[in-house]
Amino acid sequence: MDLSNLKPAEGSVKNQGKRIGRGQGSGKGGTATRGHKGAKSRSGYSKKVGFEGGQMPLQRRVPKFGFTNINRVEYQGVNLDKLQELVDDQVIKDTVDFVTLLELGIVNKNDLVKILGRGELKSKLKVTAHKFTASAKAAIEAAGGEAVTL
Repeated sequence: MDLSNLKPAEGSVKNQGKRIGRGQGSGKGGTATRGHKGAKSRSGYSKKVGFEGGQMPLQRRVPKFGFTNINRVEYQGVNLDKLQELVDDQVIKDTVDFVTLLELGIVNKNDLVKILGRGELKSKLKVTAHKFTASAKAAIEAAGGEAVTL
């Protein structure tokens, strides 16, 4: 092996093909393979999301209905069976609050937490949350625990 027979590894160099827009002599000058006029021939062209070539887009064709209340308060639901699962895995001992749920990745920092009543709770827990369903509160107190509303 010497400098006269060195070459790059097979498949490592890609053929760039013919350079476009470099004058008439190159065979790819003039319109530089972009055709004539129109948005696609211009520099800086980018198609909008949902653009259908000038046809009325689906988003605008479909009739709109319903109502979105801007004052709606969204809660992140946590069920009793999830709390029992955490107790069984010895992740939590006797208290559950927002910070605990946040550290475990069950809720996000801007969430409001609502404890829901699915499943059954066998262990005595002091649960602190923003809201409780009636069935969840009853189940927590029936197990000897305490439901504290933030």
